[in-house]
Amino acid sequence: MRGQIYTLEAVIAAVLLVSSLVFALQVTAVTPLSASTSNQHIENQQRASAAGVLTAAEEAGVLKDAVLFWNDSAAEYHDAERLTYYTNDYPPNEFGNITERAFAGRGLAVNVLVYPGDGADATRLVYRGEPSDNAVSASRSVTIYDDDELTAPGTSTTAGGASSFDDAVREDSRGTGVYNVVRVEVTVWRM
Repeated sequence: MRGQIYTLEAVIAAVLLVSSLVFALQVTAVTPLSASTSNQHIENQQRASAAGVLTAAEEAGVLKDAVLFWNDSAAEYHDAERLTYYTNDYPPNEFGNITERAFAGRGLAVNVLVYPGDGADATRLVYRGEPSDNAVSASRSVTIYDDDELTAPGTSTTAGGASSFDDAVREDSRGTGVYNVVRVEVTVWRM
């Protein structure tokens, strides 16, 4: 009789333990975007990739060219898709190639914004939507001079001589020969 009571007690304890585990799993929602150490590791990798894109573009001398890839007569970045910025593709230049090699085909969305030095709103260079809560970013400063040539094909004007480039980068009118010091920010998140 005593053995049967111990067995019944063990079965009841096991049922309670399994029930509490099932209840705990039902109460907590574990999604692919839940915080975890693996998510932090992925975000660190994405931040390093964004910083790497900016470093590679800067060292190759194409980061400034990307900001200057403005079509003054169309008042947009060269060959942008019906907007002043790129939404479906990357810019058709070396900066776009570097960015595409780093992020395309990995299930990541990328925004590239250009912030003028005067604190005004950013200009979109590449825009894929509103970043999620787990988005990461990296940025670099770029100095644009009045006599820097715009780099879009068929454009033969300087930043200071362009009529619509001020819409994108906003001239700093202190008369120092510096058009503006902008901050290029790359933001990356999982789709």
